[in-house]
Amino acid sequence: MKTRQPGKNGPTVSAIGLGCMGMSDLYGPADRDESIATIHAALDAGITLLDTGDFYGMGHNELLIRDALQGRQRENVIISVKFGAQRDPAGAFIGIDTRPASIRNYVAYTPRRLGTDYIDIYRPARLDPSVPVEETIGTIADLVKAGYVRHIGLSEVGADTIRRAQAVAPVSDLQIEYSLMSRGIEAQILPVCRELGIGVTAYGVLSRGLLSGKWSASRENSKGDFRSMSPRFQGENLERNLALVEALRTIAEARGSNPAQIAIAWALSRGDDIVPLVGARRRAQLTDAIVAAGLKLELGELAAIEAAIPPEAVAGTRYNEAQMAHLDSERGAH
Repeated sequence: MKTRQPGKNGPTVSAIGLGCMGMSDLYGPADRDESIATIHAALDAGITLLDTGDFYGMGHNELLIRDALQGRQRENVIISVKFGAQRDPAGAFIGIDTRPASIRNYVAYTPRRLGTDYIDIYRPARLDPSVPVEETIGTIADLVKAGYVRHIGLSEVGADTIRRAQAVAPVSDLQIEYSLMSRGIEAQILPVCRELGIGVTAYGVLSRGLLSGKWSASRENSKGDFRSMSPRFQGENLERNLALVEALRTIAEARGSNPAQIAIAWALSRGDDIVPLVGARRRAQLTDAIVAAGLKLELGELAAIEAAIPPEAVAGTRYNEAQMAHLDSERGAH
């Protein structure tokens, strides 16, 4: 597995990271033993970046990672943690809180759940409209000085917020959705990140499974799967999006590959400052990511891939209306 340093102020990580959210939350039931086996397989394949959030399964995901890392060398793993999303006892999302006192409280718990004494990259999951981003970043910077955190990250914020954050303290990377079906960052957000030397950790590179090539219009979502409310997975939107995937499948099969591998390889091709996160919950899913890391797409293939899935042809927004309202990255121009 090759490595990348996505941001000039960030750590060196594997070219692909493992997103662990689905092992605890939001995609329906997951198998604990298989989840741990998948983390082990990722580490054994040279994947060093594990991404989580303290609200994934209300702490479950951090505890799962702790158990998976038993017997492993902590310094060989980069753990990225999101914070600030508030949930009620039923699991519903009820807001965002990045007040300085709240952040210090979160950091009292996360390292204990992870079984570590520091967090590699710490980032607010969303912009808190009631707290200036300068206060949020300044608090994390204080935690860096105190040794609890190594690097400062951002998530789903727009170009102006990125500039304001970077003016307070060095930011390692921006975590944001980026895929063949979600290319909004290319207009303003990605250029600003590159101007400032901030890397991009790209989640949703398979567009929540749409680009896996394994989704079908007849598939029923299990209880707790947020895709049951995602506009891209509804009715005519889903049919239109699956037609795009079939065009991608034709290109993939011509080179003995599959849509998932091509979609991940495309994300890798966008620049050495971009690290795709793959949300594999099972070892079989992880295989596509590992294969994709070794694929080299020629210019002609990249052009054909992008022609197969033009951004304007994708049907539906990436979140529902209520969730989109919380995305600073979607306010105004990208």
